[in-house]
Amino acid sequence: MDNAPSEVASIPEPRNNMSYCYAGKEIDREKAFKSIWSNDLNDVFSDVAGYYDRANIFASLGLLNRLRDRFISTIDIQPGHKVLDVCAGTNVIGISLLKKQPALDVHAVDRSVAMQEVGRHRALRHGFQIKSFISDVHRLPFPDNYFDVVTLQWATRHLRVIEVFSEINRVLKPGGHFHHCDMLRPANRLVEQMYYLYLKILMGVIPRMFRSGPASLKCRNYFIQAIRLFYSTDELSALLAELGFSQIAGRSV
Repeated sequence: MDNAPSEVASIPEPRNNMSYCYAGKEIDREKAFKSIWSNDLNDVFSDVAGYYDRANIFASLGLLNRLRDRFISTIDIQPGHKVLDVCAGTNVIGISLLKKQPALDVHAVDRSVAMQEVGRHRALRHGFQIKSFISDVHRLPFPDNYFDVVTLQWATRHLRVIEVFSEINRVLKPGGHFHHCDMLRPANRLVEQMYYLYLKILMGVIPRMFRSGPASLKCRNYFIQAIRLFYSTDELSALLAELGFSQIAGRSV
């Protein structure tokens, strides 16, 4: 799994002259996936909400918790910090951050009511309160310069990246930090082909194991193609720099 946490600090204004390679890539991604993003993903995440975390642990061969702990360890949080978890899903990251520092003001934003409902119950079981917002993350419902820390994990390949990263830049306070983790496109060609083969096998096994509904079955091939058209660690780091982020550190595992 190609997992690229990216830490960003000292946030200036984003640049408007986005280079053609990234603007063109985003056009290609939207052309390929617009129908799925608009019409199918909500149904997919409603379908998988109840078993989403268990399926991810299975898909990662049991390594997901270790990867998450490593990601959380990179995040510097202080008591009273305002934290936003974008595409928060079942609130796993928000809960992990509150375990690390209980005196946080954690906000979660996600488009899936079903995923956030699972996340709300999960947070309550741990005795935590996370402020939930159901919203399109391409237009974050928060004022400028509002958050000390923003996180985004396991969802960027389903988004219009330039729009979402620009919104994250907008809501971060000057000097705030953005932490990102996702399945990126492997830079090595051989690793990339082996990775897609592994994902193809998973997409055949997981729906049967967890009795996925028709929406998930329809999108099995999409989850592989979304990575094929996505970014490598270096490409995503360069894109962040073009959007005005600084002190960018990307790491693949």
